[in-house]
Amino acid sequence: MIETNQPAPDFTLPSTAGDDVTLSALRPAPVALFFYPRDNTSGCTKEAIAFSHLLEEFATAGVQVFGISKDSMKSHGKFVEKQNLTVPLLSDENGTVCEDYGVWVEKKMYGKTFMGIVRSTVLIDADGNIARTWPKVKVDGHAEEVLEAAKAL
Repeated sequence: MIETNQPAPDFTLPSTAGDDVTLSALRPAPVALFFYPRDNTSGCTKEAIAFSHLLEEFATAGVQVFGISKDSMKSHGKFVEKQNLTVPLLSDENGTVCEDYGVWVEKKMYGKTFMGIVRSTVLIDADGNIARTWPKVKVDGHAEEVLEAAKAL
Protein backbone atom coordinates (compact mmCIF):
# COMPACT_ATOMS: atom_id res chain seq x y z
CA MET A 1 0.00 0.00 0.00
CA ILE A 2 1.07 3.55 -0.68
CA GLU A 3 2.83 5.26 2.22
CA THR A 4 2.17 8.50 4.07
CA ASN A 5 3.95 11.77 3.25
CA GLN A 6 4.36 10.98 -0.43
CA PRO A 7 2.43 12.57 -3.30
CA ALA A 8 -0.88 10.87 -4.07
CA PRO A 9 -0.81 9.40 -7.58
CA ASP A 10 -3.00 11.55 -9.82
CA PHE A 11 -5.81 10.01 -11.84
CA THR A 12 -8.93 10.75 -13.83
CA LEU A 13 -11.85 8.33 -13.48
CA PRO A 14 -15.54 8.35 -14.39
CA SER A 15 -17.91 9.08 -11.50
CA THR A 16 -21.49 8.17 -10.68
CA ALA A 17 -21.93 11.91 -10.03
CA GLY A 18 -21.83 12.34 -13.82
CA ASP A 19 -18.43 13.87 -14.51
CA ASP A 20 -14.93 12.51 -14.65
CA VAL A 21 -12.98 13.15 -11.44
CA THR A 22 -9.34 14.25 -11.65
CA LEU A 23 -7.68 14.06 -8.26
CA SER A 24 -5.30 17.00 -8.77
CA ALA A 25 -8.22 19.24 -9.84
CA LEU A 26 -9.82 18.79 -6.39
CA ARG A 27 -7.03 20.65 -4.58
CA PRO A 28 -6.92 22.34 -2.17
CA ALA A 29 -9.72 20.16 -0.78
CA PRO A 30 -8.57 17.13 1.20
CA VAL A 31 -9.85 13.85 -0.27
CA ALA A 32 -10.74 10.48 1.24
CA LEU A 33 -10.62 7.51 -1.15
CA PHE A 34 -12.07 4.22 0.01
CA PHE A 35 -11.13 1.26 -2.14
CA TYR A 36 -13.51 -1.68 -1.97
CA PRO A 37 -13.63 -5.10 -3.65
CA ARG A 38 -17.06 -5.26 -5.29
CA ASP A 39 -20.44 -3.58 -5.66
CA ASN A 40 -23.44 -5.14 -3.88
CA THR A 41 -21.50 -7.42 -1.55
CA SER A 42 -22.28 -7.28 2.16
CA GLY A 43 -19.13 -5.56 3.50
CA CYS A 44 -18.86 -3.18 0.55
CA THR A 45 -22.52 -2.23 0.85
CA LYS A 46 -22.17 -1.57 4.58
CA GLU A 47 -19.06 0.57 3.99
CA ALA A 48 -20.59 2.61 1.14
CA ILE A 49 -23.74 3.24 3.19
CA ALA A 50 -21.64 4.38 6.17
CA PHE A 51 -19.71 6.89 4.04
CA SER A 52 -22.98 8.04 2.44
CA HIS A 53 -24.51 8.70 5.86
CA LEU A 54 -21.49 10.81 6.85
CA LEU A 55 -21.04 12.58 3.50
CA GLU A 56 -22.57 15.83 4.76
CA GLU A 57 -20.21 15.86 7.76
CA PHE A 58 -17.23 15.26 5.45
CA ALA A 59 -18.46 18.15 3.27
CA THR A 60 -18.76 20.40 6.35
CA ALA A 61 -15.13 19.54 7.12
CA GLY A 62 -14.22 20.45 3.53
CA VAL A 63 -13.30 16.88 2.60
CA GLN A 64 -14.41 15.16 -0.59
CA VAL A 65 -15.06 11.41 -0.45
CA PHE A 66 -15.05 8.83 -3.24
CA GLY A 67 -15.39 5.07 -3.37
CA ILE A 68 -13.27 3.22 -5.93
CA SER A 69 -13.52 -0.31 -7.29
CA LYS A 70 -12.90 -2.06 -10.59
CA ASP A 71 -16.64 -2.42 -11.19
CA SER A 72 -18.10 -0.86 -14.35
CA MET A 73 -20.09 2.38 -14.35
CA LYS A 74 -23.19 0.29 -15.12
CA SER A 75 -22.58 -1.82 -12.00
CA HIS A 76 -21.88 1.32 -9.93
CA GLY A 77 -25.12 2.90 -11.17
CA LYS A 78 -27.16 -0.12 -10.08
CA PHE A 79 -25.35 -0.19 -6.72
CA VAL A 80 -26.03 3.51 -6.07
CA GLU A 81 -29.69 3.14 -7.03
CA LYS A 82 -30.31 -0.06 -5.08
CA GLN A 83 -28.65 1.19 -1.88
CA ASN A 84 -29.60 4.90 -2.18
CA LEU A 85 -25.94 5.88 -1.95
CA THR A 86 -24.94 9.53 -1.95
CA VAL A 87 -21.18 9.01 -2.00
CA PRO A 88 -19.80 9.21 -5.55
CA LEU A 89 -18.28 5.99 -6.85
CA LEU A 90 -15.40 5.95 -9.33
CA SER A 91 -14.83 3.16 -11.83
CA ASP A 92 -11.25 1.90 -12.20
CA GLU A 93 -12.09 -0.85 -14.69
CA ASN A 94 -8.53 -1.20 -15.97
CA GLY A 95 -7.15 -1.28 -12.39
CA THR A 96 -4.43 1.33 -12.90
CA VAL A 97 -5.42 3.44 -9.89
CA CYS A 98 -5.79 0.36 -7.68
CA GLU A 99 -2.27 -0.69 -8.68
CA ASP A 100 -0.86 2.84 -8.18
CA TYR A 101 -2.25 2.92 -4.65
CA GLY A 102 -1.09 -0.63 -3.87
CA VAL A 103 -4.54 -2.05 -3.13
CA TRP A 104 -4.57 -4.60 -6.00
CA VAL A 105 -3.01 -7.58 -4.25
CA GLU A 106 -2.85 -11.34 -4.16
CA LYS A 107 -5.59 -12.71 -1.91
CA LYS A 108 -6.44 -16.18 -0.64
CA MET A 109 -9.86 -17.59 0.08
CA TYR A 110 -10.91 -21.20 0.59
CA GLY A 111 -7.44 -22.37 -0.47
CA LYS A 112 -7.52 -20.48 -3.77
CA THR A 113 -5.18 -17.64 -4.68
CA PHE A 114 -6.43 -14.74 -6.80
CA MET A 115 -5.87 -11.03 -7.40
CA GLY A 116 -8.29 -8.56 -5.86
CA ILE A 117 -8.76 -5.24 -4.11
CA VAL A 118 -7.91 -5.20 -0.43
CA ARG A 119 -10.39 -2.96 1.39
CA SER A 120 -8.32 0.16 2.14
CA THR A 121 -8.74 3.89 2.64
CA VAL A 122 -6.39 6.76 1.85
CA LEU A 123 -6.69 10.30 3.21
CA ILE A 124 -5.05 12.95 1.02
CA ASP A 125 -4.23 16.40 2.39
CA ALA A 126 -4.82 19.79 0.72
CA ASP A 127 -1.34 19.67 -0.87
CA GLY A 128 -2.04 16.33 -2.56
CA ASN A 129 0.08 14.22 -0.21
CA ILE A 130 -0.91 11.03 1.55
CA ALA A 131 -1.84 12.07 5.10
CA ARG A 132 -2.98 8.67 6.40
CA THR A 133 -3.71 5.15 5.19
CA TRP A 134 -5.92 2.39 6.49
CA PRO A 135 -4.86 -0.96 5.01
CA LYS A 136 -7.08 -4.03 5.43
CA VAL A 137 -10.08 -2.10 6.74
CA LYS A 138 -12.65 -3.56 9.10
CA VAL A 139 -15.95 -1.91 8.13
CA ASP A 140 -17.58 -1.30 11.53
CA GLY A 141 -16.77 2.24 12.71
CA HIS A 142 -14.33 2.85 9.85
CA ALA A 143 -16.12 5.75 8.15
CA GLU A 144 -16.37 7.52 11.52
CA GLU A 145 -12.64 7.02 12.12
CA VAL A 146 -11.80 8.48 8.70
CA LEU A 147 -14.07 11.46 9.40
CA GLU A 148 -12.28 12.19 12.69
CA ALA A 149 -8.87 12.00 10.98
CA ALA A 150 -10.15 14.22 8.15
CA LYS A 151 -11.36 16.86 10.60
CA ALA A 152 -7.85 17.04 12.04
CA LEU A 153 -6.29 17.99 8.66
